Amino acid sequence: MNWAVIFEPQNLALYGTGILTTLGLLFSSLAVGAVMALFFALALTGQVATLRWLVSAYTYVIRGTPLLIQVYLIYYGLGQLEWIQARWDSVWPWTHFKEPFFCALLAFSLNTAGYTAEMLAGAIRETSAGEIEAAQSFGMSRFKVLLHIVLPSALRRTLPAYSNEVVMMLHSTSLASAVPSMLDVTAAASRIYSDYYLPFEAYLAAASIYLAASFCLIGFFKFSEVRLLAYLAPRKH
Repeated sequence: MNWAVIFEPQNLALYGTGILTTLGLLFSSLAVGAVMALFFALALTGQVATLRWLVSAYTYVIRGTPLLIQVYLIYYGLGQLEWIQARWDSVWPWTHFKEPFFCALLAFSLNTAGYTAEMLAGAIRETSAGEIEAAQSFGMSRFKVLLHIVLPSALRRTLPAYSNEVVMMLHSTSLASAVPSMLDVTAAASRIYSDYYLPFEAYLAAASIYLAASFCLIGFFKFSEVRLLAYLAPRKH
């Protein structure tokens, strides 16, 4: 095992760039996906049947197909269509389809939105009827009940499941290495492997980075769950 190669300045810089790309892709896709998931969840629990059916079909397709295939379809599919390429120098938003980061971000955002929407919709449906009736007894409108009672409660109860989704998305960012010119942590390890023929050292270093990031994310969500879900814990007598 030749670990000295991993700690050479140029290779550490390579991993550093990969970490920035991975974290940037992770948090950007989570932010975009969370906004999309909120609207999708409201559609899934709403009374408009057509919209509910369309969003249900979307989440079914997203959850039923591999993320790698979705990345390929956006980068090698949409991004390579002549109709889009003829416009990607001047017409927004097609100008972004020539950027590998945007294609990966779009794929990850659409993917996490599908999973998160179903989790949030389930939490909305399970909101206690007593909470809603109590709010209505105070004269709150349907919109205010949704905004001040249903959504805050559902978001808190979704937190444990969403923490798993965030960690899974962190691991899924390794698929960004399938997009040319994307230098994430996995791509950095692959480059070191190809330069030095040290597969164990390169990929074990990458695994250690993912493990450390996962540990930090899990710790953050555990702390958040203790603070935000304390009212659900059994009472001590």
